Amino acid sequence: MSERPAGRSLGVVGIAVLIAAGLGYPILIIAGRVLSPADSAVFLTFWGLVFGVGSTLSPVEQEVSRLAAVAHVAGGRAGAAAGRTVVVAAAAVGVFGLCTLLPPVSGRLFGEHAGLAVVSLVGSLGFALLFGTRGLLVGSHRHKPYGALVVAEALIRLVLFGGAALLGMNGLVPLAVAVAAGSFAFLPFGRLSSSLYDRGHGAEPWGRVARRILVLMLGAALTASVLTGYPAIVKLFAAPGDAEVLGGLFFALTVARLPLLLLSPVQAMAVPTVVRLSRDEAGRRRLRGLLVKGSAGAFAVALAGAGVGWLLGPWAVRLLFGSQYVVAGWAVAGLVWSSVLVGAVMLLAGVLVARTRGDLVLVLWAVVAGLSVVVLLAWPGGIVARAVAGLVIAPTVGAALATLFVLRPGTRPVTVTR
Repeated sequence: MSERPAGRSLGVVGIAVLIAAGLGYPILIIAGRVLSPADSAVFLTFWGLVFGVGSTLSPVEQEVSRLAAVAHVAGGRAGAAAGRTVVVAAAAVGVFGLCTLLPPVSGRLFGEHAGLAVVSLVGSLGFALLFGTRGLLVGSHRHKPYGALVVAEALIRLVLFGGAALLGMNGLVPLAVAVAAGSFAFLPFGRLSSSLYDRGHGAEPWGRVARRILVLMLGAALTASVLTGYPAIVKLFAAPGDAEVLGGLFFALTVARLPLLLLSPVQAMAVPTVVRLSRDEAGRRRLRGLLVKGSAGAFAVALAGAGVGWLLGPWAVRLLFGSQYVVAGWAVAGLVWSSVLVGAVMLLAGVLVARTRGDLVLVLWAVVAGLSVVVLLAWPGGIVARAVAGLVIAPTVGAALATLFVLRPGTRPVTVTR
């Protein structure tokens, strides 16, 4: 593929991702307007759980796209290993979903709305097939259908959710079903995706496939636990009477996470940039300087963002979601600080990926995820203070640790094949 078509394809995919991300925010705004603060906390717990599982399944798209790309270069179609990858991933999230059906778990997450656990399970299984379809499309260089599928997923979700709200179907279960339905946007693309798949060849042992995709999903799950899935974790450890105050906090978190929507193109460029700069000693010195400045800059931006969040955050939450949502300025400041540093950790993790240090990436996200839960459980004060503290302390430590990993002496450079 020439440079110009490749650039156009990247542009198509990038635009589709940005449109899809933008289409998610009207859903949250509508939810804030039609649900009470207590019900909003439950809905955003469901939202965090479904999209947390979706984030965990994102390696399925990457792995299937890799298999499809290898087959495409050889003039063939993705083989049985791609299908087995989807099956293993679906089985894993199915087991997780069954755990959320247990009354002690569903009661903590959803209270009296235990049916949301079933909707979450079905939506999660849909995500496994959705990401498999997306992987086949992008790996086979079908970028326009891929972009259409990305937008269709978000658009279906918004149309059904908005329609349910207009018709007065404002119960948590109908709204949740509208959200989960987006996971099945792959169905109209079934004929195209099946033409890109041939299960009659390319089989790998189930054990090898399972080990590879489950390790990748573990890393993605750790990342998701401090991004999209964090509301579900907070709700799991919250007291039943905390729902009223959590609604405003969870909406503030969605606002504070907004800058991360624009991080994907930067992440995409980070790995090849590191590889290019690592070819010689001069490039490595320049890379080290960029990493030092970037890490220091991240903390400076986090501090400035926290100040803006403290001043304008409560007003923004009330403007977008309704006057019934009251959240303290210090809480929004903490969430903005967290979002900036999580973004820094993601970029620094990309440097480690470029250096083929997947082991350190797992360690890094395990520290961030584990520390956020420990702080959430052990920090003094109410649930809001504990939740914000977990999101402030864990990424701060993570950013410092990631900086140490990428700057420490003896870190092996990228091997470049000429």
